[in-house]
Amino acid sequence: MSDSIQNFDEIIEKLKSVSEILADKALDALKEAHHAGETKRPELERTLTQARRAVEKAISLLTRT
Repeated sequence: MSDSIQNFDEIIEKLKSVSEILADKALDALKEAHHAGETKRPELERTLTQARRAVEKAISLLTRT
């Protein structure tokens, strides 16, 4: 395997880890909002989910390379 492809594999694994962290933080934000009695999705959860989607898109793009 060439060095550049191996480097992509490392980046992809790191991005997957970041995606999982963002998903966990978004879930935490939803739980906190629920416990606080809020009825709408918190802005923090929306932002974290948007960031996670962007990371997932990056993973998808690098996987095709």
